[in-house]
Amino acid sequence: MTGLKPRDIAITTALLAAFAGAGTGLVALVQSGTEARIEANRMEVNRQRIADLLGELDYVNEPVTDTTTLSHDDLGGTNLPAWFARDADDNVIGVVVSAIAPDGYSGDIHLLVGIDREGELLGVRVSEHRETPGLGDAIEAGRSDWIHAFEGRRLGDPPRDEWTVRRDGGAFDQFTGATITPRAVVHAVRRSLEYFEAHREELLATEPGEGAAVTEPLTPDDDQETTP
Repeated sequence: MTGLKPRDIAITTALLAAFAGAGTGLVALVQSGTEARIEANRMEVNRQRIADLLGELDYVNEPVTDTTTLSHDDLGGTNLPAWFARDADDNVIGVVVSAIAPDGYSGDIHLLVGIDREGELLGVRVSEHRETPGLGDAIEAGRSDWIHAFEGRRLGDPPRDEWTVRRDGGAFDQFTGATITPRAVVHAVRRSLEYFEAHREELLATEPGEGAAVTEPLTPDDDQETTP
């Protein structure tokens, strides 16, 4: 800037600062919009998952915002979200609980477990995992029908000692070349039912809530399906 007058230098500096500020603001705006879109995608996926798990239950509330958090070893963690389905009298007729199987082949497997007020499984879905593609990922509903085998089951059906894979003398199939993953899921579902049985009265007495809707992580398939 040799030869520039102080006034010219000041103007140039001000313009550079303005451009830098505008660029920073634009980046922040884009990031904010992206985060909002991702969260909206997560919310819609969560709504679809919960509706899928609650099936034909005749509920009148919006479960995705009727939430609480649960903490227990049977569920595999602390502050895990749960969602409630209610009839016209605000009675709980179904609940979807989050559960974690800590003993997957590649780490934690996050589950959503739908249970009606009588303790019957409405369904189970995997919300996050890192299991081996082509083997362990058969736990996903979009990959195989295996996860649907839980529907209509309850404690006692099968007997508690058969809540494992056939290789261990249980009632549930394993995958060819992958036993650890389905075993972990079966055990986590059983523990979720045991939690419900032990805390049934408390869960059914939960007051309606309109808290901030809590979302579960997206699986890769979910992310692809909901990306604009």
